[in-house]
Amino acid sequence: MEDKIKYMKKAIACARRALKGGEVPIGAVVVYEGKVIGRGFNRRLKTQLASAHAEMMAIDAACRKLGSWRLPGAEIYVTLEPCPMCMGAILNARIDKLYFGAYEQKGRSFTNELAAANLLNHTVAVEGGVLEGECSGMITRFFAEMREREKRKKTEEKQETEEKEEE
Repeated sequence: MEDKIKYMKKAIACARRALKGGEVPIGAVVVYEGKVIGRGFNRRLKTQLASAHAEMMAIDAACRKLGSWRLPGAEIYVTLEPCPMCMGAILNARIDKLYFGAYEQKGRSFTNELAAANLLNHTVAVEGGVLEGECSGMITRFFAEMREREKRKKTEEKQETEEKEEE
């Protein structure tokens, strides 16, 4: 239990890096033999790449570290339940266990189905809800602040338009 908390906190630290860059605050770490061998955080806005998810970044770093695309014996800790693309990468890398914090609230979750489907002759053990409150709170705050910024922007644009019409 203690290790799950320790490594999820490291994933949360990665999520904070994403937040500082204006990205959706999602972070991930890959752990092998008790050591973090890959870290990642969302970078889709910065890179303008659809695949620049936290999990993909962490898995790529771990593969480079071990010099292999296979990561048997590894665990991945992610602050949000992975999307189907990231679950595919987790399966493809042969990661043994996935721990995630917040559950996906939008759309249908495929995590458990994909993890157990024996795709690529591999299954992944999954445990969700690790530090769920902290993980979901960070994401909820991000989107609430984003909606508020958008609302203020629309109000300001409307006021500017009205002022120009009065002239």
